Amino acid sequence: MTTLDTEAVAEKVLAALDTRSQVAPFTDQDPAFSPEQAYAVTAHLRQRRTARGEKHAGRKIGFTNRGIWQQYNVTAPIWGDMFDTTVRDLSQSKTLSLASFVEPRIEPEIVFKLSRDVKPDADEAELLASTAWIAHGFEIVQSIYPDWRFHGADVIAAGGVHGVLLLGPQHPVAALGPDVKDALVDFSVTLSCNGKVMDRGKGVNVLGGPLSALRHLVEVLGRDRFNPPLRAGEVVTTGTLTAAFPIAPGEKWSTSIEGIALEGIAVEFT
Repeated sequence: MTTLDTEAVAEKVLAALDTRSQVAPFTDQDPAFSPEQAYAVTAHLRQRRTARGEKHAGRKIGFTNRGIWQQYNVTAPIWGDMFDTTVRDLSQSKTLSLASFVEPRIEPEIVFKLSRDVKPDADEAELLASTAWIAHGFEIVQSIYPDWRFHGADVIAAGGVHGVLLLGPQHPVAALGPDVKDALVDFSVTLSCNGKVMDRGKGVNVLGGPLSALRHLVEVLGRDRFNPPLRAGEVVTTGTLTAAFPIAPGEKWSTSIEGIALEGIAVEFT
């Protein structure tokens, strides 16, 4: 068991996020700090953020793309909370100031909004039937740990390194066609910066497909002693389809998508 107090860790994380500052990884202080204990920190963070007026909006799933595990020194997916203060619609503004983020990076993702509570044993067909809409979005992630150096428990304790989710157009499942389940696995995305292609990815990159990533989260939450299961109205973003890239003011990032009826999106950073 860790010697770290999970409430104290939550206070330190929230202070770092609020002040755009960085701290040493908690596993440096105590190597016994575990993912399970970090999810107790998640619960404390959520309580503190909702107590000050933020509304819980959903979850982000991270590190579903196994191709980036070695780079970030993690060995399994993680998740964190999102709030009304961290979910934005690109239709309202296609620019984003990076002033409030520390070491931000960009990740193109697939996003679901749930129309009903999800049972712990729900399969992918049930999850699709429980989906109000699907969208393509950018998650801006950030690291309160210098140089993105951490272990999995540190990432969890830091709110899943979530910064903000930028949503593209949202489509009812039926509008994406009868083969949407297969399309979510097979589609491809191209990520560009200032018109230069940076990387390409496919739906299968995120644990075999975004629906599989969502099912993984459902299973993980079914074993969680500290945090609630997924509920109706939650927005869930399922992990990066490509590598995650550092971003800076003055850059315009965009995507194009093939193989599914979702639009590419674009954002300019200031």
